[in-house]
Amino acid sequence: MANVRRIKKGEPGYGRKKFVATGTYKGKKYTVRFGDPDMEIRRDNPKARKNFRSRHNCDNPGPPNKARYWSCKLWSKKPVSEIAK
Repeated sequence: MANVRRIKKGEPGYGRKKFVATGTYKGKKYTVRFGDPDMEIRRDNPKARKNFRSRHNCDNPGPPNKARYWSCKLWSKKPVSEIAK
């Protein structure tokens, strides 16, 4: 099971990325930092969500050790508070 959370001040990637996901895929550990910290997430806007998910091919997001997988997951209808702890 993967762990997704916001990057805290003082951690690697703080100020450059917004989230970090860690887990295991095919027996190997991975760490993925993703998301622009300076951009507003407009996932509650239905048109913006549809456009983002289409642009990033979220119907086929790829493996969980890639940033696109986690971005697509955060742009789903499920609340971010349930995904990123």
